[in-house]
Amino acid sequence: MKVLVPVKRVVDYNVKVRVKADGSGVDLSNVKMSMNPFDEIAVEQAIRLKEAGAADEVVAVSIGVKQAQETLQTALAMGADRAILIVATADVHQDIEPLAVAKILKAVIEEEEPNLVLAGKQAIDNDMNATGQMLSALLGWSQATFASKLEIKGDHAVVTREIDSGLQTIKVKLPAIVTVDLRLNEPRYASLPNIMKAKKKPLDQKTAADYGIDVSPRLELVKTAEPEARRAGEVVPDVDTLVAKLKERGAV
Repeated sequence: MKVLVPVKRVVDYNVKVRVKADGSGVDLSNVKMSMNPFDEIAVEQAIRLKEAGAADEVVAVSIGVKQAQETLQTALAMGADRAILIVATADVHQDIEPLAVAKILKAVIEEEEPNLVLAGKQAIDNDMNATGQMLSALLGWSQATFASKLEIKGDHAVVTREIDSGLQTIKVKLPAIVTVDLRLNEPRYASLPNIMKAKKKPLDQKTAADYGIDVSPRLELVKTAEPEARRAGEVVPDVDTLVAKLKERGAV
């Protein structure tokens, strides 16, 4: 079984994002970039499937700028067998929209013919949570989202997913798209020897034009702004005063 894992290059989750002075977007100058944390979990799960004998090959794919090859090197160092970089823009500030990403991934999947696509449920930069669902619709494949547990049983995947009321377990027929949640696993750290080995693993580079996909933005970014500063708390002498203030502010 072949597993394909899309990974995205995003601002590292430890970095405090700065908004440009003109509100046109996020300032990426000298900012540390890393693999999207949800995608990292997907890579880890694919590697675990291979280690358990449920998968034969793990292929990582990234769509965006040329610098995303660093993200793919991380996936290779973790244990992916090979990688594919699709350069879709030269501008690090252009975020390739989910529909364009899904269309490119569809073309890659038709070439690679994987049995399973493991993807992060969303990217932490735009929180779209749409690519996996769009890809499923374009391919006509089964899908399972927000996976917190995954088992392969024959030609089916059994997925436990987190929903508002608790946990839901579903069985989907392969080939399928599965998007993963935070509690699925804890990704491993890439060791120095594996980082060195990753440099010798295959990393193919293509462009969106090779697949005939138009990545022109369909959405217009009007304005970017930081969240409002949190108001300072207020100490009250007793419960009655607290209730009165809450009523005054319409909180109760």
